[in-house]
Amino acid sequence: METILFAYNRMEQRLLKKLENFPLIGFTAKNRGWHFVLAWIHRGAGLLLVLYVWFHINTLAALATPEVFALKMKFFQGVFFVFLEWTLAVPVIFHALNGGRLILYEVFCSRADAAITRGVLIFSLLYTGLLGVMMIRSDQVISPFIFWLCLLIMSISLSFLVVLKIWPGENSAGWKLQRITGSFLLPMIPAHLLFMHLQPAIGHDAGMIIARMQFFFIKIVDLALLAAGLYHGGYGLLSIIKDYLPARFLHYCGAILIIVIMGYFFLAGVKLTLFI
Repeated sequence: METILFAYNRMEQRLLKKLENFPLIGFTAKNRGWHFVLAWIHRGAGLLLVLYVWFHINTLAALATPEVFALKMKFFQGVFFVFLEWTLAVPVIFHALNGGRLILYEVFCSRADAAITRGVLIFSLLYTGLLGVMMIRSDQVISPFIFWLCLLIMSISLSFLVVLKIWPGENSAGWKLQRITGSFLLPMIPAHLLFMHLQPAIGHDAGMIIARMQFFFIKIVDLALLAAGLYHGGYGLLSIIKDYLPARFLHYCGAILIIVIMGYFFLAGVKLTLFI
């Protein structure tokens, strides 16, 4: 165990030194600290995931015409797009686990921040590697009902713990919902990406996707993911706008734009989920 920790510490030090060679990252880390850098990587990963959610909903809308969806999937199964799909695991797992670290810090007052940060990086690497193995094998089979039932119980339980901890506090309702939806999504989003490769046809074959989405329980899961994901992403975008647009008028304009865009994709997702 000590040998593993020693090897990891050496790898971590080498990685940090290489990152310091990038002018912006190195300057920011020296002047604001690595946790400030992590915060911006977290926001950048979140922005990528918001864009992916929009793209994902738009792609699934083609299920209304299965032939068109099949052509899209054939196009996306090229080597380049499969590689992009695998690299998506990096922002997904990092944003999820680092969000969990922030919840532990803000909500449960955990001060073992250095150890938790290392855990985030280690588990991110393990998750990305596991997903790569599954994508290469492409022969796994799993029951959607059992998989999502377990994940839903886990996510609701985690969210309930966060609700009990923060709801009596003085923070705004929007802030509280951001942390609650984050705790709900913490297991669900990495699991969603993993599920698409536990049984690859479920994520790429129009007939199997439609059959799965017509199951009432899966509709509940999909609607919960849709609502929590779009709210969490929208609040995150609004936080960035508030931090970097000085005028209050611009805050209102940005908020309206985010609400309109998120509302559009929410209605598109609801329509897709209920009427497929």
